[in-house]
Amino acid sequence: MNSATLAHTIRPPAGRAGAHAFKRQLRSPLTAAGALIFLLILLVAALADMLAPGDPLDMAGIPLLWPGDDPEHLLGTDSLGRDVFAGLVHGARASLAIGFNAAAISLGIGIIIGMFSGYYGGRIDRGLMSMAELFQTIPSFLLVIVLVAIHGPTLLVIQSAIGLAGWPEIARLTRAEFRRHRQLDFVQAARAAGHGSAHIIVREILPNALPALVVSTSILIASAILMESGLAFLGMSDPNVASWGGMIGIGREQLSSEWFLTALPGAAIVLTVLALNVLGDSLNDALNPRLEERS
Repeated sequence: MNSATLAHTIRPPAGRAGAHAFKRQLRSPLTAAGALIFLLILLVAALADMLAPGDPLDMAGIPLLWPGDDPEHLLGTDSLGRDVFAGLVHGARASLAIGFNAAAISLGIGIIIGMFSGYYGGRIDRGLMSMAELFQTIPSFLLVIVLVAIHGPTLLVIQSAIGLAGWPEIARLTRAEFRRHRQLDFVQAARAAGHGSAHIIVREILPNALPALVVSTSILIASAILMESGLAFLGMSDPNVASWGGMIGIGREQLSSEWFLTALPGAAIVLTVLALNVLGDSLNDALNPRLEERS
């Protein structure tokens, strides 16, 4: 058996066992409920233009209608006469876009820095981790506020700022996974087969480090949605885009009288974050090798 065949033989399966374990996790009522809620939210976001045609930021009726006061506006209107139902439906699209895009930015930066740091070690490791520590000395939310205040509260700036604030944790996790895998037998076999560092990083170690990163992705998305709602409560949301956070920011002025203006988008955020956390926990259980050993 040559070295290339040996590397292929002893490489651990990266996703097959995890997918099988996650199917078992879906039999849990809690996991199934979380998956169903998240799929429903995704469906609402995808069908927003059909469920609530038109611009959700246009004035649609008398301001500050309570839910049930007008059959045309089942969930009422805000202080500017905008339909709350349309805002919730279209806001799902914007809030999920912020969550996914910010998570993608954090993952992209964190994985690149973490894999070079963990694989090469030495001065490269110390330099990159010093940069990560520098970012971590600044509170994430404060960094996002500063970036948004400097560049303006647009959707692109908000999701970019949140993504830039979240990469150090991903970098540290990726570094730990690469340091753990780089001395394993399948990596040594790949080196013996004559493969270079680029092949080993991308084809050998990274696929086996992805399960831990997949679990972290759900946390990143949930954190980004929460952070955007925090910005909106401070009046730093994009005024040209309907989002759940933006609805909370507008409704905060009527919090004592028309509480539904903040409660409804707040409930949507809570359901989304809970669903993501449940799915993240289930993925963690499915991809955890110790769980496989116990079962």
